[in-house]
Amino acid sequence: MQTMLLKVVSCGDMFSVKSEKAEGGQLNKRQLVLQELGGKYEPTYVVTALGDTATMEFSEGELVFATMRFQGREYNGQNYMDIVATELIRK
Repeated sequence: MQTMLLKVVSCGDMFSVKSEKAEGGQLNKRQLVLQELGGKYEPTYVVTALGDTATMEFSEGELVFATMRFQGREYNGQNYMDIVATELIRK
């Protein structure tokens, strides 16, 4: 896991999905685009926030401390990278 100070580029809408692992069978989910500080060409991450973290609303340009978990997976012969924001804290 890695924690970084990032800028919110965009914050998607929260939605719920069915999950056998979540309490009540529903899991909140939200997708955010976060960018490293320094300029408009700095690395950008599309992250998924789950559970209580997904209920937080962020505005464009807001600074957050994000703890992210990077995990790779293979599907149909293709490799994919998933980034999950395990913690988001407003600066």
